[in-house]
Amino acid sequence: MKSPKPLSDQDIAKAFDGDRLRQARQLALRTKQSLADPLGVSPAAIGQYESGATPPRAELIPLLAHELDVPREFFAAGRPLARLETDDAFFRSLRSTTAKQRAKAVSYTEQLWELVHVIEKHVRLPAVNLPGFVSGENKPDVFPRDPIAAARALRKAWGLGTDPIPHLVRTIENQGIVTVLVPLVEEEVARIDAFSTMSLSRPIIVLSPDRANDVYRHRFTAAHELGHLVLHGDRPGGDPALEREADRFAAEFLTPGLIVQNLLPRRVDFRKLNQLSEQWGVSIKSLIYRCREVGLLSDATARRAYIRLNQLTEQGVVATQSVYQFVGEVPSLLRRAVELAEAHDVTIRSLAQELAWKPSQVRRMLGDADERPTLKLL
Repeated sequence: MKSPKPLSDQDIAKAFDGDRLRQARQLALRTKQSLADPLGVSPAAIGQYESGATPPRAELIPLLAHELDVPREFFAAGRPLARLETDDAFFRSLRSTTAKQRAKAVSYTEQLWELVHVIEKHVRLPAVNLPGFVSGENKPDVFPRDPIAAARALRKAWGLGTDPIPHLVRTIENQGIVTVLVPLVEEEVARIDAFSTMSLSRPIIVLSPDRANDVYRHRFTAAHELGHLVLHGDRPGGDPALEREADRFAAEFLTPGLIVQNLLPRRVDFRKLNQLSEQWGVSIKSLIYRCREVGLLSDATARRAYIRLNQLTEQGVVATQSVYQFVGEVPSLLRRAVELAEAHDVTIRSLAQELAWKPSQVRRMLGDADERPTLKLL
């Protein structure tokens, strides 16, 4: 099969998609002013290109592609495009993120949906098993509004009982929820450690280990985002009260209160807390909070326990463990789907061609941010 004839700059200008420019600019954390300057146009002109009021001149297409590090063909209309608003996503670190950072995260999620859409042309992914979710819409009143009751309901729906969940992220992916772990390492987005959305054809959770490469924090964050999907699919993001509800959901989903309250020590016992931490896959800090929550510790005793925990952590007695040491907590759904597709002659390069991306962008989306070869000593 012959490759399609490359589009000329004139062709791309005629079929220019302003949303593509907006998406690429936000992903690159570029303002309209910073993009306009090297092109020799005004910020208002960039706004007109993005709104579709006027297309850029053909000679500007290669310059736009160079500045935003995308192929020229990326700007041509004709490919499926997801359109998200900032309010469509829930951000784990809402108060510490700027509008520009959230816009980058939203554009990233749009592109993630595009990658999933293309992969599903070649591989059948697990069906979404999230009661009430149908093609980007969440039916109201399927789950209780109370976070604790909702966590118990989801455990029941997924057949998890009341036991510890050994591989949380794998469990989430097996229910058809797209989950990715992407290090957002740029200084401007370092504080965005998770976000999620129910507004596309599949629920999506994006996690990053960069702020705290700690598997227990990672698991709690994944459960927190799952709480948003279950509780808040019909509500806009941005409300701190929703973040607190998602925290309560996560605590109950990971450590069912009716079970764990009988296991918690009646006094501060770090040896026992560490055993429970390893058994249930949650941090000692969260277990101390649970002790206070069920009345086993007073507020003053809990504060002293937190102080002592910080000291033990600084001394290296309590050590964090990397997410990458736990295979079941590293997302693998999309990577394994691509590996399966490769067995049928679908390559990273051919997927990139369908998307009009660079192959390196596909690899980044799959979590392969570092493309250097690995040195192995025999």
